[in-house]
Amino acid sequence: QVQLVESGGGLVQAGGSLRLSCAASGRDLRRYVMGWFRQAPGKEREFVAAINWSGSNTYYTDSVKGRSTISRDSAKNTVYLQMNSLKPEDTAVYFCAARWDTLILAVTTTQSYSYWGQGTQVTVSS
Repeated sequence: QVQLVESGGGLVQAGGSLRLSCAASGRDLRRYVMGWFRQAPGKEREFVAAINWSGSNTYYTDSVKGRSTISRDSAKNTVYLQMNSLKPEDTAVYFCAARWDTLILAVTTTQSYSYWGQGTQVTVSS
């Protein structure tokens, strides 16, 4: 079992930045890939970024590439999503998720992830 708790969401103006955090707890965390997803009102949940637990590999969806950075602090069992140059279309509930590491990072489906946090709201005003 893995427990995930997100924080760091909020209201920000377009062009601003936010850093989301995901505190993870449970057994064998080093065996899990950590991902961020988001879900806007009326839309399906979509993949944002993923990182393996060692931090050696990351993967991003095209819409955030170059504007966002996923990272982790293994000592704190925490994964971060730094988002810069935010746009109104980034408005969504952001979820942290975990799945067993299959050595393939480019796995973007929600069904592939076994554990989920409760989400944190990010609102970008224009």
